[in-house]
Amino acid sequence: MPIRPARPRRSVLYVPASNERALAKVAALSCDAVIVDLEDAVAPQAKAAAREAMRAFVAGRPSGGPEIAVRINPLASPWGTDDLLAARAARPDAILLPKVEGPRDILDADDALDETDAPPQLALWAMIETPRAVLNLGALAELARDAAARLCCFVAGTNDLVKETGVRATPDRRYLSPWLMQIVLCARAAGIDALDGVGNDFRDLDAFARECAEGRNMGFDGKTLIHPAQIEPANRAFSPDAEEVAEARAVVAAFAAPENAGKGVIRIDGRMVERLHLAQAERLLARAGEPGPRVDLQQG
Repeated sequence: MPIRPARPRRSVLYVPASNERALAKVAALSCDAVIVDLEDAVAPQAKAAAREAMRAFVAGRPSGGPEIAVRINPLASPWGTDDLLAARAARPDAILLPKVEGPRDILDADDALDETDAPPQLALWAMIETPRAVLNLGALAELARDAAARLCCFVAGTNDLVKETGVRATPDRRYLSPWLMQIVLCARAAGIDALDGVGNDFRDLDAFARECAEGRNMGFDGKTLIHPAQIEPANRAFSPDAEEVAEARAVVAAFAAPENAGKGVIRIDGRMVERLHLAQAERLLARAGEPGPRVDLQQG
């Protein structure tokens, strides 16, 4: 399985490429990543202009700013191919593929990028927002285990899942939870990130904070957002707390001790700790902003 850097993606804000005022404010925001949206948030007659605005925004991205992904239109749509080529030329950190149904959708985009000599670090993210995508999560996870496929993140499209399935969108998301947990499970099997879906009422930040806490408990790495007001609650919910950081430091320090060199299992404070816990600890510390090596969550 490929070893991937642990980069925080606690708060990932959708910004319509057609909204130049919103794009101009990105540099002042504290979100970990931005998705420049060419798809759902842009009307058909505005697609071409939005594509040019995306180019300008990515070209002028501030140094040290948030990670940037570009959500293109489906490749089968009238705009998808032009979106993909424009995003490839702009060189964001990632391209988010909507309406993914199975591995072929990833492979087609990957082939197109390879044919245009896209840099290997240009990653692909996949929206999981259709019934077929959920059914094919296992195959998508297997594909993500190959670094050449570029796939490094699953993004839950909860609004589309509700629309496509007809389940009720209750505040506790009880009818969505099985599919959300499946997204997390398959992301973990692949060693990639998983982002929770959006909270639609950006005015009720208490409800949003509860949804963030639920997503963190499910195992998501972060949450997608529709409004800057949601950034702080998401960052808080998906950041390791002081107790978690202290425990992770203890695990890393214990395995670094000379007497534990090469050991697969050690004892810390009366409990047995394996190297898989070391990988988890290193990843948590990286997400907390402490430098550390890249880790493979499947080692040991």
